[in-house]
Amino acid sequence: MTAAPKWGGLEVGFDVPALPGMREAEIQTPCLILDLDALEANLRRMAEFAARSGLRLRPHGKMHKSVDIARLQIEIGGAVGLCCQKVSEAEVFVRGGISDVLITNEVRSPVMIDRLARLPKLGAKVAVCVDDPTNVPELAAAVRRHGTSLGCFIEIDCGAGRCGLSDPEAALALARAIASAPGLTFAGVQAYQGRLQHLPTFPEREAAFAASLAITRAAVDRIEAGGLPVPLVTGAGTGSYPLEAASGLYGELQCGSYAFMDADYGRVRGLDGGRLDAEWRNALFLLTSVLSRPAPGRAICDAGLKAQSADSGLPVVFGREGVRYTRWTDEHGELADPDGRLAVGEHLRLVPGHCDPTCNLHDWYVGLRGGRVETIWPVSARGKLY
Repeated sequence: MTAAPKWGGLEVGFDVPALPGMREAEIQTPCLILDLDALEANLRRMAEFAARSGLRLRPHGKMHKSVDIARLQIEIGGAVGLCCQKVSEAEVFVRGGISDVLITNEVRSPVMIDRLARLPKLGAKVAVCVDDPTNVPELAAAVRRHGTSLGCFIEIDCGAGRCGLSDPEAALALARAIASAPGLTFAGVQAYQGRLQHLPTFPEREAAFAASLAITRAAVDRIEAGGLPVPLVTGAGTGSYPLEAASGLYGELQCGSYAFMDADYGRVRGLDGGRLDAEWRNALFLLTSVLSRPAPGRAICDAGLKAQSADSGLPVVFGREGVRYTRWTDEHGELADPDGRLAVGEHLRLVPGHCDPTCNLHDWYVGLRGGRVETIWPVSARGKLY
């Protein structure tokens, strides 16, 4: 029986798409690859922006779902900790050594509340979002049972139309309930406006943020007028972070996609009218191979719907002028190749439409530097949806 390949002294099995030292052309496809130089440049750039602005940076782990990337965001990217969306994600990150985690979502299942209350036993500072007074005694009972404590952020619906509350009086009442509950600490306000992140022009995002900021400020002002200080307002994304930073209200940024970028953000324009993917480098790619040349000007690759998210449209072929990804089915992608230059077996880099759900479809990141595989990282929290 053939021995499994080794990586880092461990048997990693035959399911890994690459091993360190391989050339890009030797990687099995379809798989996710990372340009490590681009990734590190993006992390350092956001760290420098946050430091200049006097703000904390807490990147969103739901984007990459990787303990290794989270560690990099803390070690070289200036992060104070990590955001995530689900308790099961938080468990992966805390067990991987991330010691400060904020769940930017409500937790209402009794089972998951119990698991949430246990997490601080692993040595981590843990916080969660709340938008309903009836959730407060649920959380308080769980931390009392386990002898732990949790920070609680009031989630404000500042325009996304999802969880959260927008009435300032309700925010004050909830803050008082949290502050009076044993084992819970009123940590501040969560105000993230997801809908404005991908508005195509900066003036459009600026107008949407003005409305969002007014809702958030009204809630913060009412809580403070009611006698409770608001320790922190946290939020912001890759499409809006300069606005939160300039607001004078936010103290922490939760950007996620800046680390990788994707095709959807590539269509968004920055403050100067230029593309966001000119400010932030594409670091994440879906590597694919040409399988067939069924007709002149047309090729078929091995990256279809099962390898990438469809919610933000088709991927973009990176670095190959004139070649376009035009259609997908479950296992295949169709490419327009007007010059007929693509060869069977050739590798192409695709920029996925939406990085977050695309990453959740894969087991591994293959990190490249100088055209060679340098590292392989698991998508540690893949499938952690509860």
